[in-house]
Amino acid sequence: MQLPKRVHILEVGPRDGFQAEKQWIPTEKKIEIINALSRTGLPEIQVTSFVHPKAIPQLADAEEVFGKIDREPGVGYRALVPNLKGLQRALVFKPSKVHFMASVTDSHSRANGNRTVDETLRDMEPMVPVAKAAGVGINGGMACTFGCPFEGRPPMEQLDRIVARYVEMGITDIGLSDTIGVANPRQVYDTCAHMLDKYPRVNWGLHLHNTRDMALANILAAMQAGITRFEGAIGGLGGCPYAPGASGNVATEDMVHMLHEMGIETGIDLDKLIEVAKMVQEVVPHRLDSAMVRAGRGHDLKPAPKAQQKVG
Repeated sequence: MQLPKRVHILEVGPRDGFQAEKQWIPTEKKIEIINALSRTGLPEIQVTSFVHPKAIPQLADAEEVFGKIDREPGVGYRALVPNLKGLQRALVFKPSKVHFMASVTDSHSRANGNRTVDETLRDMEPMVPVAKAAGVGINGGMACTFGCPFEGRPPMEQLDRIVARYVEMGITDIGLSDTIGVANPRQVYDTCAHMLDKYPRVNWGLHLHNTRDMALANILAAMQAGITRFEGAIGGLGGCPYAPGASGNVATEDMVHMLHEMGIETGIDLDKLIEVAKMVQEVVPHRLDSAMVRAGRGHDLKPAPKAQQKVG
């Protein structure tokens, strides 16, 4: 089995995870959790989204959070920006990279941003030179790559069309997203292999939700195809507010545990990551979808039972 020696992990819990929480998470708690994540060895963290507060009230404190976090040397801090105004708000805080998002189907695009796919991509065009002039990298996301809640599985031709538009705009850092958790390992392998073969200059990443408990299997399939960049959310938080039935992302700590058990390096301290997940559990009013919080690492040893004395 051909697998990479090392993979790159982007933590999206503070944005994609927190945005799905209905109960307000205090700003100081968000900052505390992000600071703790920064000390785990994670190379990148998606801090927040500069979206209109009415659209996602949980992220109404984007400026305060991004302005008050401690920035660890060597860690990249990203922001999602839905439009030019959001980009301008984000650039004040000098993120390492901004994340643009386009759905791959018109139905989800309208539900998510009241725009068709083409309208969304057209709106991005003037944003690209603004970000580049500020020296900020751009990641282009593709929501519902592996399945849409309204239209089903999009054809490869549609995916190619969106990738081509991104590349034309000068965006060569692109993420494939299983927004509603419907992907299977064969589909993931075939899609990733196609993209790597057809667009070798693109820096590909994978964003997987664990709605049907197939995210870890899909990560393995993606690595076999050649993908080495993955996104996860601490504690398995997340879910798209505009995709019915979508649940959380793959838990970052579960993904890191699997990779380490397979001898694949991440540069992340798993014990510290699990402790952050436990911090998150104290903040959200529901059980986390995290095997590490629930059961611990696979080779954590327990005290052996003492020999019993025979009676009689």
